[in-house]
Amino acid sequence: MVANVKKHLSPVLFVSHGGGPLPLLGDKQHVQLVSSLQEIAAGMQKPAAILVISAHWETLKPTVTTGPNPSLIYDYSGFPKSAYEITYPVKGQPAIAAEILSMLSKDKIAASQDPDRGFDHGVFVPLKIMYPDASIPCVQLSLCRTLDPAEHLQVGRVLAELRRSNVMIIGSGFSFHNLKAFFSTPTRDEIALNESFERWLIDACTDSKFNYAARAEKLAAWSAAPGAKFCHPREEHLIPLHVCVGAAQSVAKKVFEFDVMGRKACHILW
Repeated sequence: MVANVKKHLSPVLFVSHGGGPLPLLGDKQHVQLVSSLQEIAAGMQKPAAILVISAHWETLKPTVTTGPNPSLIYDYSGFPKSAYEITYPVKGQPAIAAEILSMLSKDKIAASQDPDRGFDHGVFVPLKIMYPDASIPCVQLSLCRTLDPAEHLQVGRVLAELRRSNVMIIGSGFSFHNLKAFFSTPTRDEIALNESFERWLIDACTDSKFNYAARAEKLAAWSAAPGAKFCHPREEHLIPLHVCVGAAQSVAKKVFEFDVMGRKACHILW
């Protein structure tokens, strides 16, 4: 059982984690992304543990890492040798993993555990930027292969109670994720689509006129938003945000907007 050591609610954070290991390699196109993550970490109390939902792990049902000493998964290719020498010796947290499994089971959400899986770059890249000393234990939760928004909103709602135990919940994806577009010069129409979707997404998370039910309904229908399918030809990098919204159940406190690889993106903090 997770000890209820804090009365306040720990933050929920959606991060745009960047292109593979580039944020850790000094890439100039990721400077704003990196500095904003550092700003976020500096502005909050350190959590006792972190739960990360990464866009880079999909399973048939929600699956939790339960190992005490996870390795790193270099799930990218074509980068310099240094990209495969990155270290982040963060500990796992089997007790919190067990609590997550129990919470999901009580809500009749079938879940599984993986004692052998390491942390993919959706986990270690943002965490190494935010907490370089690797002193905060971490657990990773997979996405469901359905990528169903409503299903992931519900998973977030079930896990919201972790926040009372000083567990920070991070959804690690990207508010813009069109790989082909990242490697081409943006046209005027593409810029408009990118900016339209960013504005829609930010408004959906920050507009106080929406109660939780209205916000969840709006985000469940994300694909109808302006520019949605251009920004997310496949939605795996957006769906971690739905888990965050479910866990937060409130209006976002702050948005950090930046340019990355020629496109607009953001982090969202609750």
